[in-house]
Amino acid sequence: MRRVSRRLCCLAPLALMALASVARAEDVLRIGYQKSGTLAVLKGKPELAPRLAALGVSIRWVEFPSGPPLLEAINAGSIDFGYTGDAPPIFAQAAGGRVVYVGYLPSPGASQAILVRKDAPIATVADLRGKRVAVTKGSSAHNFLVKALAGAALAYEDVEPAYLQPPDTAAAFRNGSVDAWAIWDPFFAQIEQSGTVRVLITAEQVAPSNAFFLAARDYAGAHAAIMLAAIDDIDAVSRWSQAHQTEVAAIIATLTGVDLAAEKVALARSDYGVALLTEAVIAQQQEIADTFHKLGLLPHAIEVRKAVWTPPIAARG
Repeated sequence: MRRVSRRLCCLAPLALMALASVARAEDVLRIGYQKSGTLAVLKGKPELAPRLAALGVSIRWVEFPSGPPLLEAINAGSIDFGYTGDAPPIFAQAAGGRVVYVGYLPSPGASQAILVRKDAPIATVADLRGKRVAVTKGSSAHNFLVKALAGAALAYEDVEPAYLQPPDTAAAFRNGSVDAWAIWDPFFAQIEQSGTVRVLITAEQVAPSNAFFLAARDYAGAHAAIMLAAIDDIDAVSRWSQAHQTEVAAIIATLTGVDLAAEKVALARSDYGVALLTEAVIAQQQEIADTFHKLGLLPHAIEVRKAVWTPPIAARG
């Protein structure tokens, strides 16, 4: 398990005081979360967000099955903030979305895999030629699938992608409607616990990347104090989670209905610690965007840097 070596932004007291006037007691931060991760922990333990509380900010929570619909909700103005893998913000930016990157968390490759049924005559990624592979379009698993195929000297067109959300894919995978499934935790851990699948390859071998905290551009621009406080609180929650994995697994399992054993597995192969985007992270995200454009999956090329939010005042410790 990796950690980001430095905290995102320990707000200096004067910086916090200077920005606090932007936040009002009636401010509400509408957060989109998924079935795992730091945001789910924060929902279960709101006392771990002291900086937001100090600004008088209340949180309204909305659950999503994956990153793409979460970012659609940000674009529609239904939520203000959320967490996704690497590909969703790329597709959102290409579609003219109003989403900006606020922070990042390293995404361990061990938390994503291409799965096949235990009795399937598929031994390697190269054996997926001509097969139907389930993946959520525009998700981090989509990027992983593209890279895994390239690593096996297969073109994206050599497989038949079945674009499905995870809940729908589970049934299709079980009944044989798809031959393989590119998926992430906790769904990966959940079906892995069933003993009915084999791991063909994990992203650890081909596509280690990052996950991102994102916000509506207008919201981030108008609420710098809230954004900085939120990311700083999330970093603290992440570090707390690394040291309390048993408790965290119970919190998330209760909150989302995901099996406790699966949550424990997912947490053990997670990364911890949140930070502002670095040049290396931006470059890595740009490479993914360029790949999707070359494959014709994006309508036009994008410049990731244009969607990176820069806080007006931040003291990095």
